[in-house]
Amino acid sequence: MPDAKLQVIPLGGLGEFGMNCTALRYGDDILVIDAGMMFPEDEMFGVDIVAPDFKYLLANREHVRAVVLTHGHEDHIGGLPFLLSKLPLPVYGTPFTLSLVERRLDEHEMTEEADFHEVSAGDIVEIGPFKVEFIHVTHSIPSAVALAITTPLGVIIHTGDFKVDPTPPDRIPFDLHKFAEYGKKGVLLLLSDSTNSDRPGFSESELSVIPRFEELLHRADGRVVVSCFSSSVHRVQILLNVAAEFRRKVAFLGRSVNQVLEIAHGHGLLEIPDGILLRPQDIMTTEPSRVLVVASGTQGEPMSALARVAVDSHKHLKLGGDDMVVMSARIIPGNEKGIFRMINHISRRGAQTVYGSMSPPVHVSGHGSAEELRLILNLVRPRYFVPIHGEHRQLSQHASLASHLSDSSLERTFILETGDCLEVDERGAYRAEPVPVGRICIDSGTVDEVVEELVIRDRRNLSEDGFVIPIIAIDHLSGHSDGLPEVVSRGFISGEDGASIMKEARQVVANTLSGSTAEEKGDLGVIQEKIRVDLRRFLTKKTSRRPLVLPVILEF
Repeated sequence: MPDAKLQVIPLGGLGEFGMNCTALRYGDDILVIDAGMMFPEDEMFGVDIVAPDFKYLLANREHVRAVVLTHGHEDHIGGLPFLLSKLPLPVYGTPFTLSLVERRLDEHEMTEEADFHEVSAGDIVEIGPFKVEFIHVTHSIPSAVALAITTPLGVIIHTGDFKVDPTPPDRIPFDLHKFAEYGKKGVLLLLSDSTNSDRPGFSESELSVIPRFEELLHRADGRVVVSCFSSSVHRVQILLNVAAEFRRKVAFLGRSVNQVLEIAHGHGLLEIPDGILLRPQDIMTTEPSRVLVVASGTQGEPMSALARVAVDSHKHLKLGGDDMVVMSARIIPGNEKGIFRMINHISRRGAQTVYGSMSPPVHVSGHGSAEELRLILNLVRPRYFVPIHGEHRQLSQHASLASHLSDSSLERTFILETGDCLEVDERGAYRAEPVPVGRICIDSGTVDEVVEELVIRDRRNLSEDGFVIPIIAIDHLSGHSDGLPEVVSRGFISGEDGASIMKEARQVVANTLSGSTAEEKGDLGVIQEKIRVDLRRFLTKKTSRRPLVLPVILEF
């Protein structure tokens, strides 16, 4: 296809954190990289999960060949159930990543439909015109890979999420040689993780948390409770090793922690020392100085294990004055209130809390900082560069790190956002017409419970202005209504001013009824709409607020 164009289309994850998903298109073939989710923003009331709107892929369903996964974090695999429910596709990933996907699909009773293809670092697969090589990278979850995708127009490298860890806990080094090898051959386009582009220097190795945990366990008289992301298998391995060193038994609290660690152990990614495990029901009967608990709930999720422990509602663990709680995870922006509320509850129990930045640290990032990003740029030396994964400030900062290459290999850097389209042909790279994108808001975590934007807007309006319900009794034969109607409000207005306005509101509804014909009052739809319009106009004029008005007509 000599005249075919190569298109790079981010469907999520650019200009935002989460929902990472990118489509590569060459001619009539589309390859999808990752399909993630994000947690809802504060104003998305009642929404549990946000996934990309896959309308572009559905509109081109006959051209979509497969999904290729870089690793198993939810912001890269969490949207797969919603994509695969509409568009069954082959899914390529490492065994551990696919097991995490299988767990997600099983929750939606979809595992029988899955078409999984296991790959390992170093493997090369051909999918349509794309030849994909999987390259091992270090990250905060095992079995993470970058992708080197050979197309008819050149090589595209997609780093996935990564940091260059010189001492990874699993002793499998970041494959810098493969990046350098592709760089020598020539790379058309680099897509690289921008999450920590605004942090100078290098990210610390995962092993750098060991001295802090050793120090904490050495001075702790009671139980030590550590909360970390359930996918942080390397962190849990460190905790198991340190616990064994200090002769503590380890108990795991939280469904997600237990599920992920069971999968990791099954894949040989987690070594559990003999005799170290402690059943949750035995925590309180074991000598406190011999107990270490790993609990889910780093972000203050209301029903997580740590959140329940914090308010004394967990059946297996009650905190005491000698106990210590360690938050071994970063605070995701937007979750600060919930996390600090949980820490306050823990403090009320008398337990010591350890969190935040310190040296040695209790948490290190899984994303590369500025010098690591610059290292990848120098090794790959791409012709074109697109920063990915992050808000505009991270993308922009990452673009500036590549500026020193502009005098040699790099022709141009493109800062894209979700929905933009980068087109490459024999003449070069340029922006093309954007594609339709959006978000799917999910209630209750099921693929069928999609919440329309109108519903979210109504919820937002209710949260801001409340609602008013006028209740009117009408004789269905004569259309006559006795006395003033009742008007009930919630979340709208209170106090003496509120009582006065509600009294006037009753009169407004009565005036609407008296000014309506018997025929209008006999048609429920017509009279409800007249009351709604008149009452809302009055309330907006009096209060400058726009409550939801829901007239209720009782016929007798």
